[in-house]
Amino acid sequence: MKDIEKILIDGNSVQIKPQGYSMYPMFFPGRDEAIIDPVSIDNIKKGDVILYRRKGSILVMHRVMKIRTEGIYFVGDNQEKIEGPLPLTCVRGKLSAFIRNGKYISVSNPIYRFTASIWLFLRPVRGYIKRTTVYIKRIFIKNN
Repeated sequence: MKDIEKILIDGNSVQIKPQGYSMYPMFFPGRDEAIIDPVSIDNIKKGDVILYRRKGSILVMHRVMKIRTEGIYFVGDNQEKIEGPLPLTCVRGKLSAFIRNGKYISVSNPIYRFTASIWLFLRPVRGYIKRTTVYIKRIFIKNN
């Protein structure tokens, strides 16, 4: 068993630096840190950021899109495709807070909760948002 998983199974929180861009803009590699707490399956709801292990693979931190009897469905904040259903046994922990530029931000923070719920709601159009943003940046850079 991996060290992170052992710490969580022992009932302790763990602070990790997420890698990759699947949770961008929430997490930027090298800048942000995530505080993951042990979690009971009964305390997971739509919108929570969960640390889970893909079957026979890596630990992943994504947002819960929906919970059904057949399992949990996840999606990264920088993704459109939903992954799942994955078994409840894949869950390792739940994001309780994150640290950005030295500032501690709880997932209970109303601004975080509002922006996270809006971003989850916008999942079907994230691709359009990203392409529009890139297009606007190119125009802005070209004109300056």
